[in-house]
Amino acid sequence: MNANELLRIVDAIHRDKNIEQEIVFEGIEAALVSAAKKHYGEEADIIVQIDRTTGAIDATCDGEVLDSEETVGRIGAQTAKQVMIQKIREAERDALYDEYSDLVGEMVSGIVQRYEGGAATVALTNVEAILPRSEQIPGESHHVNERVRGTVFEVRKSGSRVKVILSRTRPQLIQRLFEQEIPEIIDGVIEVRSMSREPGYRSKVAVSSSDQRVDCVGACVGVRGNRIKNIVDELGGERIDIVRWDDNLEVLIPNALQPAEVEQVILCKMLGRAIVLVREDQLSLAIGRRGQNVRLASKLSGWDIEIMTQEELAESIDRAVNGFSSLEGVAVELAERLVEEGFLSYDDLSVIEPDALMKMGGLVAEEVDRVVEQAEVKAEEAEKAAAEARIAKRSADRLAAERERELAAAEQQAAEETSIAGDESPVDTTQSPENSQDDGAAEVAPESTDEVLSATTTEEGLPAQTTNTGADATAEDAPATNETTVVPDTEEQAAQPATENKTES
Repeated sequence: MNANELLRIVDAIHRDKNIEQEIVFEGIEAALVSAAKKHYGEEADIIVQIDRTTGAIDATCDGEVLDSEETVGRIGAQTAKQVMIQKIREAERDALYDEYSDLVGEMVSGIVQRYEGGAATVALTNVEAILPRSEQIPGESHHVNERVRGTVFEVRKSGSRVKVILSRTRPQLIQRLFEQEIPEIIDGVIEVRSMSREPGYRSKVAVSSSDQRVDCVGACVGVRGNRIKNIVDELGGERIDIVRWDDNLEVLIPNALQPAEVEQVILCKMLGRAIVLVREDQLSLAIGRRGQNVRLASKLSGWDIEIMTQEELAESIDRAVNGFSSLEGVAVELAERLVEEGFLSYDDLSVIEPDALMKMGGLVAEEVDRVVEQAEVKAEEAEKAAAEARIAKRSADRLAAERERELAAAEQQAAEETSIAGDESPVDTTQSPENSQDDGAAEVAPESTDEVLSATTTEEGLPAQTTNTGADATAEDAPATNETTVVPDTEEQAAQPATENKTES
């Protein structure tokens, strides 16, 4: 290996693998040292240096200068090659790791190569990344050769390779999509101040404008909503609320709770809590489905938000004052001050800073510890009672559901029995006069007419009475009749039904 060939190899590796030339030189030097020790022994002090300009190799073994040709020729060339390849791979891995470590939080685009077990393998520019199922938007699926966009979530070394993990659930994806679709954000006119997201369902984005002539919300929405529509389509129909940012929390929190209408915001600075008062008809809208609206608004503003009505707040205040006053060492005035600062439960009081309580009530350290200890006990009792109440409610709901199922099953069984009874044909117990004469059947007359009458129920629920007639009626109960049969004279008359002439005797 001459000097020119060595320089050419270093330059080719630098261009193809995007590895610094100094790293390549160091790798070749380490490979030559490793290979030389296999020849001269592990205890030998081998030093190899390569001139970065000329490519000349200077090597020494225990202080003695080795000939460059001897260094390369006599040692195992294959061993040097393997060590050099390993070093180059490690250098390439480190270069990729550094490159994608700088891209954490940035959006990248790639082609899906494989989609197995819910995880997608995405081919990026110079590395294969993984999009796990846990980092995909709920409900979405991908197919091979599909182009997908996501943010770089994590980068780590795995052997001689770099493992890049992508995500489509992080708020940074919305940030990058806004920057891509809204030029005013790139120009610095509009700034995304805060974001909160529940992937696949809903997101809130707070924006502000440095130019009073530019409407930050309108610019993000776009003409006829075309800008925000592109972002929503990329996120699979996820709903996005664009909120106008304000440094005043009493303005920002109502904006974050839109579309609900807020009456008043009470800030409890010691607890970092905001009590928001709304009308009764706005309560469910402010809370949102399963608490989603208030949860996102809380993340957006950075404050714990509690939604109440005026009546609920008044009840909480009265209950808190009475409860705090019952604690040993807490006067009514101190209880009222605690409530004014937003402490409405024993749990709130159990986490108060001792210095703050000492300052508010003029208490000493021992008294403060006693008050906090009592509050912790009361909080545990309240939590236990609430848990028991939840268990009792679940049991009652379960019993009620079982009772409803039993009633439904009974009603269904009764309906089926009624349907079966309706399908059965009634038995005709009457006999024609001819059959009576042929069979010679004799009917027993009932003792009274009450036994002849039978009551049935109609669809309207009204009883209907019917009487037995024909063969069931005896001569004592029915008027006597004379029956004569007309013999047909012709075949046409024979086809007609027989007629009976009835005369009273």
